[in-house]
Amino acid sequence: MKAICVDDEAQVLNHIVSSCQKLRLLDEVKGFTGTQDALEWLERHSADLALLDIDMPGMNGLELAGRIRKIHPNIAIIFITAFSQYALDAYEVHPVSYLLKPFDQARLAQEVEYALGGRTARKPAHIMMQTFGHFEILVDGTALAFRRSKSKELLAYLVDRRGAGVTRQDAFAALWEDRPYDVSMQKQMDVVIRSLRDTLQKYGIGDLFELKSRNLRVRPEMIDCDLYRFLEGDEEAVNAYFGEYMSQYTWASNTEAQLAQLKKQKI
Repeated sequence: MKAICVDDEAQVLNHIVSSCQKLRLLDEVKGFTGTQDALEWLERHSADLALLDIDMPGMNGLELAGRIRKIHPNIAIIFITAFSQYALDAYEVHPVSYLLKPFDQARLAQEVEYALGGRTARKPAHIMMQTFGHFEILVDGTALAFRRSKSKELLAYLVDRRGAGVTRQDAFAALWEDRPYDVSMQKQMDVVIRSLRDTLQKYGIGDLFELKSRNLRVRPEMIDCDLYRFLEGDEEAVNAYFGEYMSQYTWASNTEAQLAQLKKQKI
């Protein structure tokens, strides 16, 4: 499993990283002294665990944890700090554990075991979709880069539809809301669809998207998706949902409300 460590003091960070590298559960450990560097890395890579200092200049560890949750809602978070007074505030971002400096190797091992012990080291899926928080698609762990934001949004909308066919007009209504579906916008929709197909083909997953009988759809059987696993009752996916679903898209609010209701029933 992968872990990141963030501490603004380089010497302390090196100690945390070297300590983590000795743990049997962790295959890869990345260290960052800058919070922004950590966030940028997480935009392109996945991680199972984040060990964060709290008292850092600029963006502190609590804010960083909130930002990380939006990128990877199911990541386990352990705060490592010298200040016990932060403990209450820390639990607002649902950390798994809270370690006070200085810590010893045995204590770190115990907390990481607790944080990751209920997780299985699944082989990463070829195509993985993240819908909790912000929408992202990864192919073999690499986030796709889209030339057009509307193409990414179209893919997100089709993922939300879970394999059901969608007409061009219905998809347009979701992406552009009150704009009229006139000749000009029909051409714009064609450009978006073509750009989406080109992007998927570039990453070798062109068969994920289907256009048949004027209907658009994705093939859900090809995707490892947190939404789909949640709806199937997967405990890890249910626990990873903290109330935000494709939060960059207004049309996602209906599904977000349904997920909130379902989670209440499962608790």
